[in-house]
Amino acid sequence: MAKATREAYGEEIQVLAAENPKIVVLDADLAGSTKAAEVKKVAPERFFDMGIAEADMIGVSAGLAASGYIPFASSFAMFCTGRVWEQVRNSVAYPGLNVKIVGSHSGITVGEDGVTHQAIEDMAIMRDITGLAVYVPCDPAETRAVIRHVAYTDGPCYVRLGRSKVEDVYPADADLDVTKVRILKSGSKVAVFACGLMVQSSLAAAELLKKDGIDVTVVDVCAIKPCDEEGIVNILKDHETIFTVEEHSITGGLGSMICEVAAEYCPRRIYRLGMYGFAGSGSWEVLLKEYKLDGQGVYEQIRERLG
Repeated sequence: MAKATREAYGEEIQVLAAENPKIVVLDADLAGSTKAAEVKKVAPERFFDMGIAEADMIGVSAGLAASGYIPFASSFAMFCTGRVWEQVRNSVAYPGLNVKIVGSHSGITVGEDGVTHQAIEDMAIMRDITGLAVYVPCDPAETRAVIRHVAYTDGPCYVRLGRSKVEDVYPADADLDVTKVRILKSGSKVAVFACGLMVQSSLAAAELLKKDGIDVTVVDVCAIKPCDEEGIVNILKDHETIFTVEEHSITGGLGSMICEVAAEYCPRRIYRLGMYGFAGSGSWEVLLKEYKLDGQGVYEQIRERLG
């Protein structure tokens, strides 16, 4: 059943707060949208709305972590990464505090809110912070697995979630190791690495390519940092041509990470599919189609580059 990853976050944080009294949740006046407010159903005394003051939210989260709590700090991805980058770097990552930053409404599928709310640089700027882990789940089951994993893994991290509903890739009860890449479809000479809702687009594109006689491998990459280098290299060795697909700038995100691993261990021809500039304003379905990041668009881009 289609559900947004932010909704899955709201569901899982309730469960975790009920079982672990050290978990606290903060939000920056967007708790209804990020679904962080769901925690109030089980632990209202451990929910703090910090208002439109994201830097303060990160600072307070750092203080709570230093006091032994496990804070989850939520806002739109644009605001809990770009607006507070200095606080995340200096107050959270540098001292290695156990703060979990959850960015909802990432990418262009935030939709009609327009370019000011469309975070297409967040993976890049968070991936570059020393000691900060970065995860991009693709569906509700993987989101729940990520939230549980980071809750019980010491250290700062960023989890990238979306606004729009996405189709299930995994069954609700799947036992997922979110630190490893996962082959969802095995092909021959072409591999497609994807993250977030681009996993669904890549799977749809793979079905269209199959009709053209092109059998591609589709790989879900949830852990952007630290990445599963061994798993990525094994896939690179088995394929001649590589594509990366992300709802993010082609600079600094998934595509850059795969290129870095390839340059270090196994050079390959790599094509990066994603955003090459700012998007316009429109519904998320229209924007995915316009920038060729829906299933049809990913298919067309891969087909064109394969000649």
